[in-house]
Amino acid sequence: MLELNKSGTDRSEPGRLPAQDPGPDAAPDTRPAGASPSTGPEAAADRVPLRPYLIAGAILCALYFLYAYFQYARFGSPSWDLGIFEQEVRAYAGFDAPVVDIKGPGYLILGDHFSPIVALLAPLYWIWPSAESLLFAQAALFALGAVIVGRTTQQILGGRSGLCVTVAYGLSWGIQEAVKADFHEIAFAVPLLALVCRALLLKRYTAALLWSLPLVLVKEDLGATVAVVGFLLFVYGRRLQGALLAAFGVAAFVVTLVVLIPAASSAGRYDYWTKIDKNGEQDVSMLDSVLGVLNSSVKIEMLVFLIGITAFMALRSPLTLLIVPTLGWRLLSQDSNHWGMVWHYSAILMPVLFLALADGVRRSRGSHRPWLASYAKVAVPVAAAIAVAMTQHLPLRDLLRPETYRTDDARSQAARAALDAIPAGSRVETDITLMAHLTSDRTVYWVGGAPGTAPDIVAINLDFGWSRPIQDPVAYAEQLHPEARYRLKHRGGSFVVMERTTPEPDRIPGVRDG
Repeated sequence: MLELNKSGTDRSEPGRLPAQDPGPDAAPDTRPAGASPSTGPEAAADRVPLRPYLIAGAILCALYFLYAYFQYARFGSPSWDLGIFEQEVRAYAGFDAPVVDIKGPGYLILGDHFSPIVALLAPLYWIWPSAESLLFAQAALFALGAVIVGRTTQQILGGRSGLCVTVAYGLSWGIQEAVKADFHEIAFAVPLLALVCRALLLKRYTAALLWSLPLVLVKEDLGATVAVVGFLLFVYGRRLQGALLAAFGVAAFVVTLVVLIPAASSAGRYDYWTKIDKNGEQDVSMLDSVLGVLNSSVKIEMLVFLIGITAFMALRSPLTLLIVPTLGWRLLSQDSNHWGMVWHYSAILMPVLFLALADGVRRSRGSHRPWLASYAKVAVPVAAAIAVAMTQHLPLRDLLRPETYRTDDARSQAARAALDAIPAGSRVETDITLMAHLTSDRTVYWVGGAPGTAPDIVAINLDFGWSRPIQDPVAYAEQLHPEARYRLKHRGGSFVVMERTTPEPDRIPGVRDG
């Protein structure tokens, strides 16, 4: 259950939800006899060394990047998202509008998802103009979240709890699956939410307000999460700050979905409403969506594992309310990709849940229920043990397998040969396999998603998983682009590269006249 009472015990005052108290589990007092008392979160911070957490963060960053790098080097990107985000960052780095041709020729990505914070990666891209730079940035942001979560846990619980929670968070399935899913904008939300929760636990309420504001620039739905931060501030006694922040979060959520995204979208609307009100071609009422939030074993499994990785102690903390907006739209969605434990959708929940674990332990150690107080003493190592045990079924286990590091297999060599056959600066239509390897210095379209453009090159992986096998690649390219003619330029393994033999069209969709 969520506990918002002041003492951290199971007693509460009727009609009142007072502010938090450190409770009996704060770090032990190590002051010499006769020393003047030093209290407050600042004193606790002074007693917690930073170096062990920086070392742990560096190790986690290395593990995350190592996995992502070798997945990329083996041409194993699971989706088109890495290519999409590189096109966006490349545009920002060139001081251009964030046009992402993979989504469609001339497509302004702010009309899809509102994530202008991605522009912060432009300086890194100036130094390292490759999709690998985005993978490194995400690894660093996830690891930064581990540093914040672990050190905050030690500040409020003491002992070795901080490093245990660092391990549990760092190996959590939400973070590992996000690493496997390549780069996404939610990487920025992970440390921001960790800082918000840290500030709430340490009673730094103004800091909590300030750290929550940038969340509205990460993704359009996070305005609702900001509103929940405002609610918690209101509950903890900062009523004016809380009310203003909640109003800001709601306003940002509404304005982004109703005004900003439609204004940037060529369709003039927010396309993802259909994830809730349509199941394929069938309309679904909001009532049916609400009644169906737990209509799948996949959804129930996800919820159990979300709370289970915290040894169920996150349920004792009001911080858990912060996961409700994200879980809400995911459970309402008709898209099964949103329900389960794969992809990147659960990564932003991890810092919230693990700091809720720390808060739940702090509250429970003073409980008048003996079994709960006893369980609170072992909940942190139990959570760490769960994370380690689950890792044998999660992506990072692959780092223990020699084949993970082999990038000279026949498929990878054929893919690199296909890349060499595609000139820099050309306009290329391709599938996921080669996409993120081309976006740094070519204009890249999604195969079948750029009618009328007559790209210079059509490059495809015949083993990509097409609904029907492609028997004649040249005929397929000309079927996609009847306005042009193509010839086979290169074929190696399953990779085929075709080049246009007819002149470039005078007018190319999505390309402005110079």
